[in-house]
Amino acid sequence: MDSDVARIVARLDEQAATISDVLCTAAQEGVPELPRDDEMSALMRAAMSDQLHTIFRALLRDIDVTRIAVPATHTEYARVLARRGIPIKAMMRAHRLGQRRLGAVVFAELQAAGMAPETQVTVVESLARTLSKYVDVLSQQALAAYQGEHGLGLTAQRIQGEVQIRDVLDDVKSFDVEAVSMAIGYPLSWEHLALVVWYPGRDPAPERLGGLPEFVRALAVAADTDASPLLVGADGAAWWVWLPYRSVPGEAIARIREFVRVRTDAPNVAIGAMGCGVEGFRRSHRQAQRARTAAQARTGPAGEVVAATDAGIVSAALLYADADADADAEEIRGWVTDVLGPLASDTEDDARLREILRIYLYFGRPYRVAEELNVPLAAVRYDVRRAVERRGRPIGDKRNVELALIACQRYGSAVLRPLQD
Repeated sequence: MDSDVARIVARLDEQAATISDVLCTAAQEGVPELPRDDEMSALMRAAMSDQLHTIFRALLRDIDVTRIAVPATHTEYARVLARRGIPIKAMMRAHRLGQRRLGAVVFAELQAAGMAPETQVTVVESLARTLSKYVDVLSQQALAAYQGEHGLGLTAQRIQGEVQIRDVLDDVKSFDVEAVSMAIGYPLSWEHLALVVWYPGRDPAPERLGGLPEFVRALAVAADTDASPLLVGADGAAWWVWLPYRSVPGEAIARIREFVRVRTDAPNVAIGAMGCGVEGFRRSHRQAQRARTAAQARTGPAGEVVAATDAGIVSAALLYADADADADAEEIRGWVTDVLGPLASDTEDDARLREILRIYLYFGRPYRVAEELNVPLAAVRYDVRRAVERRGRPIGDKRNVELALIACQRYGSAVLRPLQD
């Protein structure tokens, strides 16, 4: 090493602690995202001091700076930034800001040394090249440490979130709905449409499975959800999905079918019925699981969409359900309530309105209902309007309403909302 360069580097090494304080202060003032608590400030100063000693001593020993490892304190600082959620851009800005400030310190030291201008130019060029190389090494290793820690954090969050979601599905303990919603990033108190998404075959290609989350997010946009979908890896070959809505959408399933139809890479999609709140979250998922089972009983290429509300699936469920069995009755009652709302109440007036609405949907014209029941046409129109008002929303899902009304007629009080509801 040139003797002039060595003399300057030796003087800088002696002042490493002071220079470290200057650079850390500049970084914290110039990058407001960086934490300023005592613990992080101390770690930052230790990392900066270690970095300066490392580069200065490498220069004095003529060691290639591209081959040296950055101090452990620096990579630890990067990991802690990742754990605290500090943006990676903030860390990289701090590196570049430190490089510029260190350059200014070096130039000031050259001025104080009283070197001839031509010597100063030579020394500055030599140190600038070396410091730039070292900052590149520093940034790359810090970046790797940050990304590694960030990846571990995301994995831990995902696993913890999936455990909480499975706890919600298992219904084994009570929990704070709002707190869990915040933890998993999904509104459990809203309306839900559950899906199961998978590719047929025993061992689908890993790259196809890896693309399912992106497919689901695009599907959610097409289905016009009111927030981001919730995804959970199921069994290594499928994803469980919930689409959130503030109120029941009219055309969600139709939009999903159309989205899948035009995609050449589409997987199979099984869809539950809309469900409200935590119970609806669970029920829609169970329905999507049953729809998937029905789809798997048939062989065919990917891109099939089957919904729990498809006439064949719902009719079979109602036909083979045992209304005396608690599980079946609860399942049917929950679905009927989701579809009919307060109209599913176990009252004489609601029973009469349900019957009027059932016959009206069958014939499609009020006068046919009047003829069938031998009542005035105006009375039929009035009762149909009351039935729709009692339900709480227009009949945009005629097939579901018809099947729910059939379930009420078939099973009676076993699937109706008790009076206290």
